[in-house]
Amino acid sequence: MAKSFKNLREFISFLEQKSELKRVNAEVDPVLEITEITDRVIKKGGPALYFEKVKGSRIPVVINLFGSFERMAWALGRESFGQLKKIIPEFLPQELPKSFKESLLLLAKLFQARKFKPRIVEKAPCQEVIWRGDEVNLNEIPVLKCWPKDGGRFITLPLVITRDAETGTQNMGMYRLQVYDEKTTGMHWQIHHDGAQNFRKSPKNKPFPVAVAIGGDPATIYSATAPLPPNLDELYFASFLRGEPVEVVKAITSDLLVPAEAEIVLEGYVMPGEERVEGPFGDHTGYYTPPDNYPVFHIEVITMRKNPIYPATVVGKPPMEDCYLGKATERIFLPLIKAVLPEVVDIDLPFEGVFHNCVIVSIKKSFPKQANKVMNALWSLGQMMFSKFIVVVDEDVNVHNYSEVAWKVFNNVDPKRDIVLTEGPLDVLDHSSPTPYYGYKMGIDATKKWKEEGHPREWPDEIKMDEEVKKLVTERWQEYGLD
Repeated sequence: MAKSFKNLREFISFLEQKSELKRVNAEVDPVLEITEITDRVIKKGGPALYFEKVKGSRIPVVINLFGSFERMAWALGRESFGQLKKIIPEFLPQELPKSFKESLLLLAKLFQARKFKPRIVEKAPCQEVIWRGDEVNLNEIPVLKCWPKDGGRFITLPLVITRDAETGTQNMGMYRLQVYDEKTTGMHWQIHHDGAQNFRKSPKNKPFPVAVAIGGDPATIYSATAPLPPNLDELYFASFLRGEPVEVVKAITSDLLVPAEAEIVLEGYVMPGEERVEGPFGDHTGYYTPPDNYPVFHIEVITMRKNPIYPATVVGKPPMEDCYLGKATERIFLPLIKAVLPEVVDIDLPFEGVFHNCVIVSIKKSFPKQANKVMNALWSLGQMMFSKFIVVVDEDVNVHNYSEVAWKVFNNVDPKRDIVLTEGPLDVLDHSSPTPYYGYKMGIDATKKWKEEGHPREWPDEIKMDEEVKKLVTERWQEYGLD
């Protein structure tokens, strides 16, 4: 590991030293203006931004912290993005378990080991200031309105903490919060998410405690987005990523444990049966998510540092900051996919597929219709069930080279034989399906076809130059005068 960060401030200082953070001294408006600035910077591959003067608030805004492969690697304590795929194997035995279930059980035991158990502290920076009663006022926080047709201002980088009433396990997810007024927000936990499942398990006639941390160390922020199963606490995973325990403190109003180094914490409850229209919201698909009914989060207490920083993110047409969070997940969890499917060589989730819409996977093919087996296996793995398109290619294809993948698809696929249509769960944000939550998905087998797969014709060889000629031309290149 290169370096782990205790809190957001350490990461900001680190980025500044690396010339990867730019401070903006001019006053900016959190309504649309910050989004337009940020979008232009992200699209150019620019730095993180620290807005020191935000209209209507004394609290500065930091954004685009994870908006490059390099910053994403640093956020997780690694020197390069390529090292992310080694995170899980370096903590596991030489031989990975041979099933996804065994892998998760081993990870659960690993995370629950004392080394990775969050450390409870009595006093915490996130509770230096406490607002109660009439002091509670979300309007003091520079929450962004990102896009013109958004239903209001949204907290976009929240760590939403709940507890499973049956198992007692905490969960930390990232669900946007639309600010309705000084003390209430929407709670956009979608039907498939763990926070929503915990809510459904709770007593139907009692307030359901929720704490929302804003800020914290970058590994903890990332962990809230990681596709972990319900029995794995994201705070354990954050400790695992950091190589040292995350410090947590008991919330003021409940037994929930919140990151001690957070900048701001919202504490309150969601009441079963109470819903309110939330949205529209300009989402990571590049389209507006339409309004819908979601639970209401009532805020009883706000705690914070004496001089807090408000971290935010903007989602929209890719590439955006969240694309790099998704790419980190792709690299980190690849070894677990390969543990279940040893024929898998590599995998790619294109930015344009916004995490769920497209998966490209290369395999080492050893039996007929193996591509179909891989498609169905991927659709059975956690959040991979939302994948609308799965493209399977041979092991020699670079899945990250989209031109090469397209060439294989356009040349190798017979539409009648090589396309699989199936029906199943889709991401809630998928607007293309006529039905919410589920619809049709497609698997595309772009591998070289065998006679056993119904292709009696001889498969042609790819055009390749003789290696001796390539060597000769390389040696004589300067002689040709073509540079």
